[in-house]
Amino acid sequence: MAAATATILFPAGNVTVTGEADGDALWLAPAELAKAGGWDFKPEGLCRGSLCVPMPPAASWVRGQGADLRVDVSGLSRHMGQPVAASPERTVWSIGEAAEDVADRLRSLDAPDFTLPDLDGRMHTLSSFRGRKVFLLAWASW
Repeated sequence: MAAATATILFPAGNVTVTGEADGDALWLAPAELAKAGGWDFKPEGLCRGSLCVPMPPAASWVRGQGADLRVDVSGLSRHMGQPVAASPERTVWSIGEAAEDVADRLRSLDAPDFTLPDLDGRMHTLSSFRGRKVFLLAWASW
C-alpha cells in the first residue's frame, strides 16, 4: 500500500488526509485521524471530546503500535454505526451520521433552525419564535 491523498466527506464538512487505501479500508496515522475527525488517543481509547471508543486488542480497524499505529477510519465509522461509501478509485470517502443519532434528533421533535423570507422579503428565523406557537405550512407543486 502506498500513501495516497483522500478526501473524506462528513455531514459537517470535508477534509483531505494522507493515508493508505486498502480495499474498503482507509488507514490513517494518529495525526491524520485527528485532522479527519478530531480523534485523540487516550488511555480509555480513541476519544473525540467526551465520546470515547475503546480499542479492543482484536479490533480489525486498529493495527500497529507506537509510530506504526494506524486506524481504519472507515472501520471505526462502521463500528460506530455510521454508513461509509468510497469512490471506485478510493480517493473520496463519504461517512454519514449514525442512524441512531438521526433517530434521537427526530424523537426530540425539535425542528432545525432555519431562516426564510416572508412574502414581503423580510427574513425570519425559527429560533426567534422560541416559546411561542408556530404553524409551518409546506407546499410543493409536485
